Amino acid sequence: MNLSDQTALVTGANRGIGRQYVLELLERGAAKVYATARRPESLKFDDPRVVALRLDLLDHESVVAAAATARDVTLLVNNAGIATGAALVTGDLAEARREMDTHFWGTLDVIRAFSPVLAANGGGAVVNVLSALSWFAAPGTGTYSAAKAAEWNMTNGVRLELAAQGTLVQGVLLGAADTDIAAGYDGPKIHPRDVPRRSLDGLTAGSIEVIVDEWTAMVKASLAGDPATFYTRITELLDAS
Repeated sequence: MNLSDQTALVTGANRGIGRQYVLELLERGAAKVYATARRPESLKFDDPRVVALRLDLLDHESVVAAAATARDVTLLVNNAGIATGAALVTGDLAEARREMDTHFWGTLDVIRAFSPVLAANGGGAVVNVLSALSWFAAPGTGTYSAAKAAEWNMTNGVRLELAAQGTLVQGVLLGAADTDIAAGYDGPKIHPRDVPRRSLDGLTAGSIEVIVDEWTAMVKASLAGDPATFYTRITELLDAS
């Protein structure tokens, strides 16, 4: 995918990784970027190529309205997410549902709304920002890990379904980035700009999966082994951090 002159839409663009996607796309010559958030007034960009748009993953009507407005989109970046910290067994079940509604159902709703738009514009691409926690769980991440695991395999499923219309579907997996959502984590963090840089480099190469950092590469490489060994190592690493 040649990123110059593309029209992109980024969810959760008001801060963190989403904001960095907008900035990186502009730097690479995007013609227009729809920056979306639940509160569009929170979007602060000076570039005239940025169009602020309301989109709430938990509000189906806002998703439909965004797709009706942004009919020229060729690149969809699904970045918006939450982390409630709710425990799976003893935590608030409503919070667990909110995580799944956001990462799985909400992201899928956006893909379903924009897939005809992408098809009409030649196919384009979908980028889903996932997590190394799609592949394991750590203390305090149970609901987030479960929701991201569902989103990861949903990404694989929609990739197969959208291939016939020429839409590339990319999954982007990372450990911790220095954003608000990881504020309570004291371990190593990458710069959030590293995520769109590697993701967009991958798009130009046609990559369907991008592993952003060494932590995530280690997690992926461990999946074929004994999970007991893996979780012992993960516990040691987390304790050390």
